[in-house]
Amino acid sequence: MNQINQYRRKLLGAASAAFAGLTIAPGIVLQTAQARNDDEAVTSEQRWGLLIDTNLCEPGCTDCVKACNKEHGLREIHGTETDAQWIRKVSLKNNKTGHVLNMPVMCQHCAEPPCVDVCPTGASFKRADGIVLVDKHICIGCRYCMMACPYKARNFIHEKLTDQLPHAPRGKGTVESCTLCVHRIDRGENNTACAEACPNGAMTFGDLKDPDSDISQKLAEQGGVELRAKLKLDTGVRYQGVPG
Repeated sequence: MNQINQYRRKLLGAASAAFAGLTIAPGIVLQTAQARNDDEAVTSEQRWGLLIDTNLCEPGCTDCVKACNKEHGLREIHGTETDAQWIRKVSLKNNKTGHVLNMPVMCQHCAEPPCVDVCPTGASFKRADGIVLVDKHICIGCRYCMMACPYKARNFIHEKLTDQLPHAPRGKGTVESCTLCVHRIDRGENNTACAEACPNGAMTFGDLKDPDSDISQKLAEQGGVELRAKLKLDTGVRYQGVPG
């Protein structure tokens, strides 16, 4: 284990030196994913998460997906698809009853993220407040994290990108996924684009450690389950209306 950690540190240092000034589009330079100022360090006093009530998630509605695409500059292809998918709508049918569940699925922001465990450079990491991110400076595009993710929540960028947004830099040859709108959180805007856009209030964003937050109150009153809970990953995204 010590040898692995030493290897990671050496590789991380070399990659950081090589890519410290990498420009991926005119006027945009890759920045470390942790966007807070130095005097506003992220702490473990909060743990940010999402609660999704599938009973309120309407079939055919993609407002959360569209909002995510717009917020992060995911490009449209052929008018109906995008070059990446940070949120996807999934429909699950119970063949015995015919009941259909509709729900958005994204990075689950695990407390024990498999993507972080397998990353050889430390590019995949978890912040102290529970948000799982990718540092584009040191991602080498090995895609181990994509294979390790049990939710198929990560994307690989195959082509050169242009017209990117400064708060959401994206680079060819790197992996990306839902960031829980970390740029908003670090600006003090405690809501995600997807939750804000949901017309039925099916998505609730908030601090899982604050017993007075909306998300904690709803979980206390109505409960919530993790997807693939048997893996014991302690996900930051929880669902209501999904069989345990």
